[in-house]
Amino acid sequence: MISTGDMLVRLLVAAVLGSIIGWERERRAWTAGLRTHMMVCLGSSLIMIVSAFGFHDVLGTKGVVLDPSRVAAQVVSGIGFLGAGTILFLRNEVVKGLTTAAGLWTVAAIGLAVGGGLYIPALATTAIAMVILIVFKPVEERFFAKNRFKNIKVLLKLNEVKMDEIESILKAYHIGFEEVNLASTVDPGVTEMKIRIKKTFTEKKKMMTLLEELKNLKGIREVNFMS
Repeated sequence: MISTGDMLVRLLVAAVLGSIIGWERERRAWTAGLRTHMMVCLGSSLIMIVSAFGFHDVLGTKGVVLDPSRVAAQVVSGIGFLGAGTILFLRNEVVKGLTTAAGLWTVAAIGLAVGGGLYIPALATTAIAMVILIVFKPVEERFFAKNRFKNIKVLLKLNEVKMDEIESILKAYHIGFEEVNLASTVDPGVTEMKIRIKKTFTEKKKMMTLLEELKNLKGIREVNFMS
């Protein structure tokens, strides 16, 4: 049995480590942010402490056999429900939130490690997780952006817009489009067009320039990039 002070230290360390990863998610404005990650890590740590030391008063009782890993093991599967809530299934087979869900699962594991007194593995995992989330984000965008799809939403008047002008602007930026969808709007005469494109560039300046060129075309009311 560990002391009360040691338990409090473990809970505090778990909350701090959870906040580190939660801060990175918070600054990117994800639903599961600072407080959520802190709570997951703190709760996992407490569950581990309870699982390992919470039943010491019945140890030695005849007919009682305890497996200290059983309660803690439920965190691994149980965290899946919380992680699923951060995943968004959007139109056109676009899925967002997988990294945040994986982060919650990792934070739960960090909490279990701290609750079990494994401070070094918990610290190392936190450091590695931060490298993955921060350092590899721009690397992923730089080298794998071409394999992702984006949508350009355009509000326009079909009888005024020349579609070949839109196509020529996209070609000038070396953007190939996969699909074009048209839908009516509440505004009479205005049509919503969604262009599913291959994201072949990552520079925000170029994106803004592209939007500005499209917006300047005759008959176009509004242009936006969408996930």
